[in-house]
Amino acid sequence: MARKFFVGGNFKMNGTKESIKSIVKGLNEAQLDSNVEVVIAPPALYLQLAQSELKKPNVQVSAQNVYDKPNGAYTGEISVAQLKDADIHWTILGHSERRTLLGETDELVASKTKFAIDGGVSVIWCCGESLEEREAGNTITVIERQLAALAAKVSGSDWDKIVVAYEPIWAIGTGKVATVQQAQEVHEAMRKWLRANVSEAVADQTRILYGGSVSGKNCKDLAKEKDIDGFLVGGASLKPEFADIINSNL
Repeated sequence: MARKFFVGGNFKMNGTKESIKSIVKGLNEAQLDSNVEVVIAPPALYLQLAQSELKKPNVQVSAQNVYDKPNGAYTGEISVAQLKDADIHWTILGHSERRTLLGETDELVASKTKFAIDGGVSVIWCCGESLEEREAGNTITVIERQLAALAAKVSGSDWDKIVVAYEPIWAIGTGKVATVQQAQEVHEAMRKWLRANVSEAVADQTRILYGGSVSGKNCKDLAKEKDIDGFLVGGASLKPEFADIINSNL
């Protein structure tokens, strides 16, 4: 079945009021493929600013994190209810920087994902292996472990609200990129796992993005692969080439 191409832009901890306005202005003025679903994720401080500046109907705003508890005494966190109140309907969860720098476990990421979905917020769920794990030949084992933790928490129609992003840790922000073949092999293995362990329908419908130093130079070749349904973009989402990445499926 045809899966709608999806491109996410993760600004990480970058941006000022002026730069966010400039990035959004560039997206508003760019000729973007209207058949692509686009989500940008500025820092939490600028979510509503980006939301107010956007004019393109196929571009939405995402948070970079959300907690798995309701409003309460959780200093520094953002709740699902607060995202909904701010009219934010997406969040990124499980990014390798959250897993490695802040110690988020597979189980915590899965719990956050379920809590977000139950509250009406869709999730870009991230997974990926380290350089050591890849060199040891454990890439698929690591990805399957992360997927299994997610599948233990979500089921049925929950999957309709999840976009999966494969982000090899060794390729994030390093300038190194998985070859087209390496990326396709992992995406294909993930879809095979979903087919065997969740359902045929979920395997066919779930969009699997590639993330890891995606740029205007490599996006078109990656976009041609049958199991690569878009991208989660880091540094390049802050630059004009982000529009080229959005249009890479043309």
